[in-house]
Amino acid sequence: MSKIRVDAEGRGWYNEGMRNENLVQQAEDYRIVEQAIRFVEGRFREQPGLEEIAASVHLSKYHFQRLFKRWAGISPTQFLHYLTVEYAKAQLRESESVLGATMDAGLSSAGRLHDLFVTMEAMTPGEYRRLGAGLRISYGFHATPFGGCLAAATARGLCALSFVQDEDGSEALAVLESRWPRAVLVAEEKTTAPLVERIFSTAGEVDRPFHLLLKGTNFQVRVWQALLAIPAGAMVSYQAVAAYLGAPKASRAVGRAVAENPVAYLIPCHRVITSAGEAHRYRWGTARKKAMLGWEAGREVVPSPLPSP
Repeated sequence: MSKIRVDAEGRGWYNEGMRNENLVQQAEDYRIVEQAIRFVEGRFREQPGLEEIAASVHLSKYHFQRLFKRWAGISPTQFLHYLTVEYAKAQLRESESVLGATMDAGLSSAGRLHDLFVTMEAMTPGEYRRLGAGLRISYGFHATPFGGCLAAATARGLCALSFVQDEDGSEALAVLESRWPRAVLVAEEKTTAPLVERIFSTAGEVDRPFHLLLKGTNFQVRVWQALLAIPAGAMVSYQAVAAYLGAPKASRAVGRAVAENPVAYLIPCHRVITSAGEAHRYRWGTARKKAMLGWEAGREVVPSPLPSP
C-alpha cells in the first residue's frame, strides 16, 4: 500500500501549474474577509462600524469595500445583514418546507447547486468494511472562494472535499487517509483541479451531473441526501432535517451526521443552523460557515417554499 503525501512546498492552492488565477484571488480575499468576520464575532455586542472593521484588517474603508465587493459581489453592510440572527430566523421560517418541497419535486436523488446537479452513490456494506482496499484516490490542494481545499476523487466520483485549516494541508490529508485507510492515495492535481473549478465556478454546467462516492452509515447517507435538497441561500434547522427524515427526536444524531459530512459545500452542511438562528458547529470554522452563508445569500434568490402536502 502506498500513500503519497504533499509537503509544505507543494501546496496546490499556491504553486500548482494549473492554478485558476480567479480562484487564487478569491482565496486571498477570503483570508482578509475571514479576519474581518472574526473581528465582528468578537465584538458583536459593540456592533463595530465599517471603518473600524476595515482598520482591524489594516485596510482603509475604501479598499476594504472594494475587496469585499470583489469577493462577495455585495457590500460589507449587505453581507453583515445576512449574518444577523434576525435574518437567519426569517430564513428558517421561510425554509420550513424546503426539504419536503424540493424532494417532492423530484430531487430525491439529485441536489442542485447554482446550475450543478449533484448525484450520490453510497458504498455497499462490503465496500465499507474493506475501508477502500483496491481503490485509487487522486487528491489535490486548490484555491476556492473560502480558502484552500483538499479535493479527492475516484473513478466513481468525488469522495472528499475539505477546507484546509493549517499551513501545509497535513491535517486534511490525515483525515482523508483515516477515512480510506486501505486505499492508494495519489497526489494528482491535474485530476482534481477541473472538479474544483466546476464546483466553484459562477456558471455551472447543467448537462453534466456531479457524482459523489460516499462512505458512511445508512443514517449518515440519509442525512447527506437530505442536505442536497437545501438550495443555496436557504437555511434549515437540525430539527427540520430530523423531522423530514421521520425522526423528529434525532436532531443530535443529525448534528453528528452533519459534522461527519465528507464533501464540504457540495453537500451543503453549512446551510444547517440552530433553531435559534445561530450559525456554528462547523468543522471547518464558524467564520468560514458564516462567510459561505453570506456569500451565497448575496448571489441566490431563494425560491418561495411550497406548502408541504
